[in-house]
Amino acid sequence: MAAGADRERIEDVDVSSEMQGSYLEYAYSVIYSRALPDARDGLKPVQRRILYQMTEMGLRPDRGHVKSARVVGDVMGKLHPHGDTAIYDALVRLAQPFVQRVPLVDGHGNFGSLDDGPAAPRYTEARLTAAALALTASLDEDVVDFVPNYDNSLQQPEVLPSAWPNLLVNGASGIAVGMATNMAPHNLGEVISAARHLLAHPEATLDELMEHVPGPDLPGGARIVGLDGVRDAYANGRGSFTMRATASIEHVTARRLGIVVTELPYLVGPEKVIEKIKQGVQAKKLAGISQVTDLTDRKSGLKLVIELKTGFAPEAVLEQLYRHTPLQESFHINNVAIVDSAPKTLGLSEMLEVYLTHRITAVRRRSEFRLGKHRDRLHLVDGLLIALVDIDEVIEIIRTSDDADAARGRLMLVFDLSERQAEYILELRLRRLTKFSRIELETEADDLRRRIAELEALLADEQLLRERVSDELGETSEEFATPRRTVLIADDTEIQVAKRSAKSGEVSLQQRDEPTRVILSSSGRILRVGVAEGDSLVRPKRRTKHDAIMAEISTTTLSDIGAVTNRGIVYRMTAVSLPSTPPTSVLLTAGVVARDYFGIADKAERIVGLVPLSVETPLALGTRGGVVKRVNPADWGKQHELSAIALKGDDEVVGAARAADDDELVFVTSDAQLLRYSASNVRPQGTGAGGMAGIRVADGAHVIGFSVVPQRELDGAVVVTIAEPPSDEALFADVEGSAKVTPLSEYPAKGRATGGVRAQRFVRGESALAIGWVGPAPAHANAKDGAIRQLPEPVTRRDASGTQLDATVAFVGRAFGEPTGQ
Repeated sequence: MAAGADRERIEDVDVSSEMQGSYLEYAYSVIYSRALPDARDGLKPVQRRILYQMTEMGLRPDRGHVKSARVVGDVMGKLHPHGDTAIYDALVRLAQPFVQRVPLVDGHGNFGSLDDGPAAPRYTEARLTAAALALTASLDEDVVDFVPNYDNSLQQPEVLPSAWPNLLVNGASGIAVGMATNMAPHNLGEVISAARHLLAHPEATLDELMEHVPGPDLPGGARIVGLDGVRDAYANGRGSFTMRATASIEHVTARRLGIVVTELPYLVGPEKVIEKIKQGVQAKKLAGISQVTDLTDRKSGLKLVIELKTGFAPEAVLEQLYRHTPLQESFHINNVAIVDSAPKTLGLSEMLEVYLTHRITAVRRRSEFRLGKHRDRLHLVDGLLIALVDIDEVIEIIRTSDDADAARGRLMLVFDLSERQAEYILELRLRRLTKFSRIELETEADDLRRRIAELEALLADEQLLRERVSDELGETSEEFATPRRTVLIADDTEIQVAKRSAKSGEVSLQQRDEPTRVILSSSGRILRVGVAEGDSLVRPKRRTKHDAIMAEISTTTLSDIGAVTNRGIVYRMTAVSLPSTPPTSVLLTAGVVARDYFGIADKAERIVGLVPLSVETPLALGTRGGVVKRVNPADWGKQHELSAIALKGDDEVVGAARAADDDELVFVTSDAQLLRYSASNVRPQGTGAGGMAGIRVADGAHVIGFSVVPQRELDGAVVVTIAEPPSDEALFADVEGSAKVTPLSEYPAKGRATGGVRAQRFVRGESALAIGWVGPAPAHANAKDGAIRQLPEPVTRRDASGTQLDATVAFVGRAFGEPTGQ
């Protein structure tokens, strides 16, 4: 008993202090090692270890997949001493295209869906994507610090070099102790564009950055309604927005309408939606639905068809679905990430600044590493070239030396070489002593000196370093960027629903049909303005971006309008569904990208005009090949998508607008010919017709502009022509084209299908027009990004030469604010 008592050791511990200390250790571990991503590479530790280990395993995109179980085993055994389930769950998330905007793992097999989990790791295979390789590139060039793994037997990167801003692009979610993070995915091209702008303009404001990143871009597309919460999140790191499914009203049978859903909110699966619809119908919260069919497949993607009962307004049923089912969900943004070893809530500017600081450091360290390598190699090559000058003496010294040490010392003494140079010569193979090898060495030495000079200049100039980072981001964007999938709508149009009577079961849409204007900018943004008939819009005191207008039509909120594309296709929509802005502060930057809104995936297809579909005035179209056509919109019925003209070969529509008989049609060709004549010369045709000859086009030329000038605007209309820059000068300098503005009245009217008159005299080196536009003064010009461009003062000579521009012009259009008669 005495001996046992001597060995016994009892300590009194305060339970409160022990629990507090243990809890803090647990909280620290969860926050820093599990739940929150690093703001620099946007990865949690387990994700970073998966990508690094897969890189070490050589699982590149050009090699075969390996079993996911093997990847999980290697990660768990070497880097992440936790359960295999947690590692596999993280691996699966990196491979799911409905979770990641840019997937980092290429999965083969069943990696799950929004309604079902993945198969076991023994059944699935994985490898890295090309985008993931960009995150781990140059790890062998000392770009980041390495730290020991859990048992100090291996080294792992503290953070990945990250060639693109993964935190913003793929977002993150996680629950830590006392804090959580929830970040929305974004478009890679937009985020990189904002990062490059911040590199060039470190003092850029949030509004300037939001011109590049207007809002999240969700993997599944859908729509974001209301951007105030998005701006709050970009400003202070917290906010929320509403996600809404993409749905259209179509004929599911010859006599019955239905709602077709093709895109769902982020992380919402079709089975969940169907279940909620069934529950809503049983609880009598939803009326007018006969059945729901899931037609989703791998070929055509998501497709839910909600059939409606007779007598119910589809718009009203859809609003009920948004209200009572996951077809509309909220996303709460909480941008919490690890910055300088501490959790921090970040806005858009801060996230970009943290990333750019990290990337600049990585590029600087990579440049220093390469500079050292090049200097070492040049040192050896210089020594070898010295030896090759008198190679016979080198051979004699080696032959007459007792051992390698003696030979090394004699070479260093005779040729004034360093120890490394002498050792390299001793290891040289005899076949390198040919004349060709000497030429190769001299070429290599010159190339090394050039690279060393470039790297020294780069490291000595912070601005050059920032430009290098920007250029590399641009290259990454070109390789991996994809078009935006999510449509952004500035505000929500409230739709009030009321039951007419319980007996009939009918539902009506209580939406006032009010006058409105729809505006399409030349750079492709569209929005509507609620304004009373006859009122004028309040123009900004100064010109703003995207203010060159392609089309501006007066209509009503419940009327149908059509967007005409260069393929001759007309996409139908109701004006009320467009994002709106008050008439007191019209900013076209608030509009949505029209091609995204209409779901035009083909980059070669673009919108060339708008037309109201509830009026009798014919639509006029002009094509690149000189064809003209007028067609009555009233003949199109209620189809969502239809063809307005039968195009031949590779011909395409260059302009489209309403044209009454007393309006004038104007063609402008690339060889500077302009033809105007009355629209009454073109008789309306059916939708299947191919049009008639509009202008005689010379060999090698084509139509670059087609406009409709209403009768009341003829006196104030102007012609804007911009010639392409001289090709020989453009090879050596950033030369802009020449522009000319001339009153339309200076051009005489001619007959249809004639050749027209000259619109601009080319100066030396000019051979074609790039832009030809006709419309009311003043004409506005924009760059490709919507930036303001200035046009020269009007001249009265129609065949005069142009005035040299000091900046590139991509679009010319009318000033918005006055009705167009469209």
